[in-house]
Amino acid sequence: MDILEEKVRALQGRKAKILDHDRHFKTAVILPLIHTESGINILFEKRSQNVHQPGEICFPGGRSEPSDRLGRNTAVRECCEELDLQPGDLEVIADLDIMVSPFNVLIMPFLAFIKNPAAIKPNADEVEKILSVPLQFFLDHEPLEQNLLIKVEFPEDFPLHLIPNGEKYPFRQGLLPQYFYEWDGEVIWGLTARILHHFIGMIKNK
Repeated sequence: MDILEEKVRALQGRKAKILDHDRHFKTAVILPLIHTESGINILFEKRSQNVHQPGEICFPGGRSEPSDRLGRNTAVRECCEELDLQPGDLEVIADLDIMVSPFNVLIMPFLAFIKNPAAIKPNADEVEKILSVPLQFFLDHEPLEQNLLIKVEFPEDFPLHLIPNGEKYPFRQGLLPQYFYEWDGEVIWGLTARILHHFIGMIKNK
């Protein structure tokens, strides 16, 4: 067996990853649930004015660090930092589906119960306020749904001459679904709403 074949066969048993995952901005979030007197609620954060995308509604989470090793570790660490919790305050229930956005962002979401909601103290540097929304609300109310149209645009130095039919090549246009939930004067949309919508769909299907 020559060296090239050895290298090929060394891939045997390899587990699949997401293609080009190393070129994406990797983040992880917790979809946090809490028990209330009226049932299960989903917890959201409103971003403070000191962070990226200020004023938007999101789940606790953030950028993955090399020391985290696993996406779950990132999600738990960031959630604890933003809500002043300890890892033991979280009961991670499940890995939710990884989402790859067309904007080079890879998000790893995790479903978890916060076992002691009374311990939550939002970090004012990152979190303006907390929203607690009944899970039943999302089961009873469909979001406004709209698609974003994603088109191919060419930089000036793009080698169109190497593509059959050049600029007339029939590139597909992408559709990026967007969901909008309104609660108490706030709007949940974007990547957060897509993760939420997928989770609600799984609950309904169960």
